[in-house]
Amino acid sequence: MSPALVGIDLQAVFADPASAWAAPRYPDAVAGVRRLLPAFAGRIVLTRFVAPARPQGAWVPYYEQWPDQLRPEDDPIWDLTDGLGAIDAPVVTATTFGKWGEPLRRALGDADAIVLTGVSTDCCVLSTALAAADAGMPVAVVADACAGASDEDHRRALDAMALYAPLITVTTVEQVLRARSTGAERG
Repeated sequence: MSPALVGIDLQAVFADPASAWAAPRYPDAVAGVRRLLPAFAGRIVLTRFVAPARPQGAWVPYYEQWPDQLRPEDDPIWDLTDGLGAIDAPVVTATTFGKWGEPLRRALGDADAIVLTGVSTDCCVLSTALAAADAGMPVAVVADACAGASDEDHRRALDAMALYAPLITVTTVEQVLRARSTGAERG
């Protein structure tokens, strides 16, 4: 297999402890991602969540609950953190939780599997993993390179994704690195 590493929404809005959307273990997730980057050089895609200019449908009441997050796409809260915006990787921006779709598929090039990392495990990672698996893309979710809204939410999301085996596997940074070094590619 020829997998790609996908870093889901590693952005200031989820990193800043003062943000209503902060993921408390964000620094741990970024540390896991950083460990994986060298093993996937040239096969990395990053994503960004941004608020829509004009929410529609179910997003209208959603943003009524989160009006402080309804900011333009170039607002610094949507910036990638920890120098990730400077790495040589395509960045897919979407106004949806799930990032699986034609823009991500194109950015992945010839990848025939994805290794998901990022935030929030219980929202954007989960939404992306389920849609990708449903489309037939093998998915490995790296538990210790993801962070949830809380430890409990993180665990519940991982447990839910594990139910989709073998379409989705839940793995660790060490397991992925070991598989990459031995040629057992999937994670």
